[in-house]
Amino acid sequence: MVRGYFDKFPFSTVYFRRIRSYYIVYMVDWSESDPVISKGDREEMQQLINCELGRGKEYQQRKSRKG
Repeated sequence: MVRGYFDKFPFSTVYFRRIRSYYIVYMVDWSESDPVISKGDREEMQQLINCELGRGKEYQQRKSRKG
């Protein structure tokens, strides 16, 4: 499991789990001091963490993205 922190949500901790060869948001320890996290926010977080960990290509090629 990997923890992530994002500027837009400074008081919340985002946990990622590895699925096959890429990471997805598993759980968010959300703080009421932060804005509500949308589906688009989660997608952006996943893209960022996968690129940072060298898994960007695998994330972009995941099955759920294919036609």
